[in-house]
Amino acid sequence: MEASTLFAAIVQDSDAAIIAKDADGTVLSWNRAAETIFGWTAAEMIGQSIDRIVPPERLDESAAVLDTIKRGDSAARIETVRLHKDGSPVDIALLVSALRGADGAFIGSSEISRDITSELRTRSALSDVEARFGLVADNIAQLVWIADPDGWIFWYNKRWFEYTDTTIDQMQGFGWRSVHHPDHVDRVTEQYTRNIASGEEWEDTFPLRDHDGNYRWFLTRGVPLLGDDGKVQYWFGTNTDVTALRDAERRIEVLLMEVNHRSKNLLSVVQSMARRSSANGDDFIPRLERRIAALSANQDVLVHRNWTAVPLRELIEAQLLFLDQAASQTELAGPDVVIQPNTAEALSMTLHELATNAEKYGAYSASAGIVRISWDISGTDSDAEFVLRWTESGGPGVLQTNEPGFGSRIIQDVPRGRLRGQVETEYAPQGFRFTLRCPAVNVLAAPE
Repeated sequence: MEASTLFAAIVQDSDAAIIAKDADGTVLSWNRAAETIFGWTAAEMIGQSIDRIVPPERLDESAAVLDTIKRGDSAARIETVRLHKDGSPVDIALLVSALRGADGAFIGSSEISRDITSELRTRSALSDVEARFGLVADNIAQLVWIADPDGWIFWYNKRWFEYTDTTIDQMQGFGWRSVHHPDHVDRVTEQYTRNIASGEEWEDTFPLRDHDGNYRWFLTRGVPLLGDDGKVQYWFGTNTDVTALRDAERRIEVLLMEVNHRSKNLLSVVQSMARRSSANGDDFIPRLERRIAALSANQDVLVHRNWTAVPLRELIEAQLLFLDQAASQTELAGPDVVIQPNTAEALSMTLHELATNAEKYGAYSASAGIVRISWDISGTDSDAEFVLRWTESGGPGVLQTNEPGFGSRIIQDVPRGRLRGQVETEYAPQGFRFTLRCPAVNVLAAPE
């Protein structure tokens, strides 16, 4: 077979449109693929201008390509649009080459066109997928990253850069080590590289530095994405901020320890109440029940306040609820202060005993009786002193007994022991008086 015949067969059987034109753009050859792609037969196109398949708005583009190869460039490659016989556009990849005579003069050009309509659809679909992935990845709460099979991280979402105030040039590869806490980075790196090598999912919790230099805790998971051959193609990872969750877990742990401690203390108090109350004769059960109820009221206030700071006024009102109507004979005066949970327990026991005695023997036993409960803070900083006063008036005079009972001991011993306080009691003719003085730091809760 002659070379010319072989070449002609290759051109005719090619799946790309191969077209030859003279210097004026007149079509000289038109293969079968050109007929398929553009719809025109060779008989219809040979001898016609190539402009027949060029959209009017693309004529300048076609002329510019022709000028390029005339000036000496061997070929020009572009992606453009040509027209089908039915007028519909055809997306093509076009390679235009110069044809020159023996003397090197430009005598025409050849075009090799490939229909890329399906390819462009695929590109568009992939672009849409990529855009949607980016939209999701950049707007979720987690920090997201992608690494190659060797663990080299080459992509992060926008959240990562916003949180760390870094760039991809700083972070790619193992650049992430620079935003890890120095106390954890070696451990994290060792675990990460070990899992990358084994191909196992990676999970760890560690602190990452934010753009202000503060550290927050993140739960991190890295998942291997496998190809059809079962080998790791990529690693996909997320970092979820769990700082608030860790803080909550710590608070719960502390709370459980506090509940355990308080439960033991309350059992000891109840045992002591039972022993002391039994010495009072027939009213053992009522007295014990009321003292336990006072402790219960204190617990209710603490639980309502999540075992944190308790407003003093709220605690006093809770301890006086058992008085029913007699509670209206109470005057409260003092600044708005919040007290520690330990202080609340000590004061609640003291206030309950004071109220019980006043109900039996003092101001609450008479309709005209008044109990004034006042508190104040004097001094500043470490020298500040907390003062609580219980002053009765309008009731019967109360005489001091030679053998103080369990209630009297609670009034004095509990504040002294728990609050390092000084207690003064006065059995005056006009009414019983109680004064507690102690360092304010032993009573007041720390400001938030």
